[in-house]
Amino acid sequence: MSLIELIVLLVIAAICGSLGQTLVGYSAGGCLASIIVGIIGAYIGLWVAKEFHLPVFYALNIGGKPFPIIWSVIGSAIFAVVLGLINKLLRGNR
Repeated sequence: MSLIELIVLLVIAAICGSLGQTLVGYSAGGCLASIIVGIIGAYIGLWVAKEFHLPVFYALNIGGKPFPIIWSVIGSAIFAVVLGLINKLLRGNR
């Protein structure tokens, strides 16, 4: 994977992470947090798709590897909900 492909992957992960966080209404932070949420969301989304035997709707090939856009947004939303609940529990105990 070249440097350009890595940058494109990080930008797409940031966009997917931001969309997932926006759908839920919880923001974990700035651009770096959106990238992390987008990448983790892609793994969570693919796991959910495989568990329920659902197809990958839209995947971009970056560096010869597919990046699932729709499942990344869905997984990012799931991950943002979990982060929001953890944050709420931690702040509630203080």
